[in-house]
Amino acid sequence: MRFVVVTGMSGGGKLTAIRFLEDMGYYCVDNLPVRLIDPFMELVSAPGSDVDKVVLGLDVRADKSFDNVEQVLAALKEKGYKYEILFMDASDEVLIKRYKETRRQHPVAPGGRVEDGIAKERKILEQIKKDADYVIDTSGLLTRVLKEELIRIFVKDENYNSLMISIMSFGFKNGIPADADLVFDVRFLPNPFYVESLKKLTGNDKPVRDYVMSFPEAEQFMEKLEDMISFLIPGYVKEGKNQLVIAIGCTGGQHRSVTIANALAERLRGGDYGINLYHRDAKH
Repeated sequence: MRFVVVTGMSGGGKLTAIRFLEDMGYYCVDNLPVRLIDPFMELVSAPGSDVDKVVLGLDVRADKSFDNVEQVLAALKEKGYKYEILFMDASDEVLIKRYKETRRQHPVAPGGRVEDGIAKERKILEQIKKDADYVIDTSGLLTRVLKEELIRIFVKDENYNSLMISIMSFGFKNGIPADADLVFDVRFLPNPFYVESLKKLTGNDKPVRDYVMSFPEAEQFMEKLEDMISFLIPGYVKEGKNQLVIAIGCTGGQHRSVTIANALAERLRGGDYGINLYHRDAKH
């Protein structure tokens, strides 16, 4: 039987992950009282049980100290039960934004500041995150990409992408993305905006791509950028980083940045990491 414990930061995507895993044929139970975890495992593992894939969702609401949860999981391991831990995470900035959008109170700080709840919850979950087999940061992750990653791990049994690289195009006139780890300015390239036939298109359109990449400096930049990113990735993985956001910017985020972001994603695909591509400011 494959037993997966899904936990993580409130607002980090735990419920979404559980729903996806349920669609993949896993028997899912969320927020089971801690005292029932042991008998639940005995039940689904009993001879004659037709359950062979189980997901158990746990968060701080189950036990606010979380000490009991960790003790129960340790006891299960001593009894011979094998399980994997999937930890869903996101940056503090993204979590705060999600809470503000939904106007929900944080479960660890009801009636208090969301920021305080997030800080307290991180402390509570610190150990189980260290023990996790998989950590997925959903800060800039498209729902489609999250689903693809879960399928890779829990359906196809492919290697876990310990590093998820998000490549984002943006326009400087709308501000630099707050969650960017690396920012590259491609405003040195000729601007298709001033070509009448290309003005209303974006870097997702072939005429714009062909125009931008027709200049030697664009190809030279891509070669140097790919070389640098390829050099940095092993170091990030070694240090335990699980989310890298690369932001490519031009003036409006429509033409050059979109073209270069697409080209970088294409060059980096196929490595031992996940690729998430999105265009923050492109019109289509």
